[in-house]
Amino acid sequence: MSYYDEEVARLHHAEDCHEMGCICSNRETHFSHPEYHDKDLLTEDDIYCCSLSKTLCHTSTPVTVGFYSPCGTRIHSLLDQIAGCMLKESIRREEAEFNRTHQRSRVPEGINYLTLLWYIVFYQPVITEVHLRRKTIEFLFIRFSAWEYAGSDKLWAGLVTTLCDHIRHHFGPLPLSFYHVVGSSPQFASGFTQEEWRLKKKTCCAAGGLIVILLAGAGLGTIALLVPEIRDGTVLKYLSGTLAAISGSGFVVAISPVIKHLIISQKKKIESMTSDEKFTSHLGFMSAVKSEIEVLTSFIYYMEIFERRRLRIVFEITCLDMCYPERVVGVLNAINTLLSDRNAPFIFILVVDPCVITSCLEQASTMKGMADNGYLYLNRTVTLPFSIPEIGIKSKMRCLHEAFQTREDLMYGVITRNMELGVTKSKGNSEALVSLEAVVQEDQHQIDTIAVQYIHEAFHCLHNEQDCLYHYIPDSIIQMRRIVNTIPITIRLMTQQHLLRHSLCPRAVASWIVLANQWPCRLSWILQRMEDKLQGKPPNDYEKELMWDVFLETCPELFSKHKELQNIMALDGDPELFEKFLSGDFPFTVQEGKKLLKYTVNLDHSIRYKMGQLQALATLETYRKAGTNSEKRA
Repeated sequence: MSYYDEEVARLHHAEDCHEMGCICSNRETHFSHPEYHDKDLLTEDDIYCCSLSKTLCHTSTPVTVGFYSPCGTRIHSLLDQIAGCMLKESIRREEAEFNRTHQRSRVPEGINYLTLLWYIVFYQPVITEVHLRRKTIEFLFIRFSAWEYAGSDKLWAGLVTTLCDHIRHHFGPLPLSFYHVVGSSPQFASGFTQEEWRLKKKTCCAAGGLIVILLAGAGLGTIALLVPEIRDGTVLKYLSGTLAAISGSGFVVAISPVIKHLIISQKKKIESMTSDEKFTSHLGFMSAVKSEIEVLTSFIYYMEIFERRRLRIVFEITCLDMCYPERVVGVLNAINTLLSDRNAPFIFILVVDPCVITSCLEQASTMKGMADNGYLYLNRTVTLPFSIPEIGIKSKMRCLHEAFQTREDLMYGVITRNMELGVTKSKGNSEALVSLEAVVQEDQHQIDTIAVQYIHEAFHCLHNEQDCLYHYIPDSIIQMRRIVNTIPITIRLMTQQHLLRHSLCPRAVASWIVLANQWPCRLSWILQRMEDKLQGKPPNDYEKELMWDVFLETCPELFSKHKELQNIMALDGDPELFEKFLSGDFPFTVQEGKKLLKYTVNLDHSIRYKMGQLQALATLETYRKAGTNSEKRA
């Protein structure tokens, strides 16, 4: 089910929205420091992480999040906050689903572990309407530091083997080994049946045949030993021995592949393939790796039906911009391999500095002709861009508070948060949810409900034939997904600050997101020139001026820098449509652009920073010429 469908469903069930709350306030997040802030205050980072996590809980997979941040700013703390928000959302959904169906998720532990092995051998899962309607979800977080594998020629293999190792460790080696040998991929139901398991008749017949042969051999052997008249006969003994040998060999043949997969894991198998230079140069090498990933993905689908909830693998990739260009290319290729299955349950959070990554792509020898423009290649890979904004006042104060603490204080805080998290898990979902609901304010319920309504209105504007906005939507499916995925984050950020209630409408937000997606270079230039003007002494009515007029006024300066900005300008769409968009259909003013900039997460801020540096150099050149002229006059 798509994000749009879920939001519409939630809009029609407003009472469910009132059960929601902001799940990442300082007081309730185990990854923040509640001892410093007032319990009712949300920092800017909390709001951004909360909005992104809610979107990731609803968006369809696979998805690649471009977590853009220069120099690793606040990366780990933000990732921890996002993980905490998503964990609490999964707890909330678990309790809501139990109240609706009186059925909890089935965890493969104890007797359920044996049940899982039995089901893998004798049953095939069926994807039914009941399963598709389930809202419960579990997240498995995997943090991959590319720097740890930077010295290897096969950095991408480290990414794949890390995934395999975590899946094996999470679900256990035995179920995965059984699935490799006798498991069956889930099949879609042929009708509106509610039966999620279908008996595998061939497997049952084979197992039954082996049991019959074994019992027959054992019975004949018993008769040969106990009946005096035929005890001395040899034919019956040979016959019983043959039957026992057949059944025993059949059992050995069936169980030996399982033992093999228990000993040789997928991680070891892929590592052995990558270490074999002859095999890596073979045409079928990547196909073999992909087949291993497909088995892993199919196993996750199987576990979704068994556990009666969705499973999402959240892969957090950090330190990639510290690696060599060829290593960066390898990791991106590995991501594309994992995303080749259009229904794969993967969420990749690619934590990078766009300036560094694009430069690596352009310098990599293996990408000549494919990524001559690193920005274009990155745009084709990322389906949900999220540019980390400048640090807010509240977040900055919290960081300063942590900076003043000693190493022992920080370690004590980690121990305390881990203990709180353990208590929350041990108490069970019900008590954890009650604890969460107790600290959520009523105003936050209303904000979430309003956000759902605004998201619905913005989506309606995108596909409304009576509205001109759909004319500016690109034909690329990836670009469409970028726009659709960005709208919920932006609207949630703005409703949290009560901005949409007073000055802007959802249609304006949707059109602004389209503008940032289709013309990032031109929009970044306008915003940079606006910032420069506002930092000086602008005219009194400057904020009422149209952004299109700002572009016309500064267009000659942009043209003078077209060589330095050549790759960035290639990101922009049709210039005639840009003029029609900004001067006619959506005439944004400087004041509106200034308000929207703070919540524009799908615009790469590094583009604007680069333009600012070029403008600063031009200013220095102007000062130099002015100084030279004054010396000549003197």
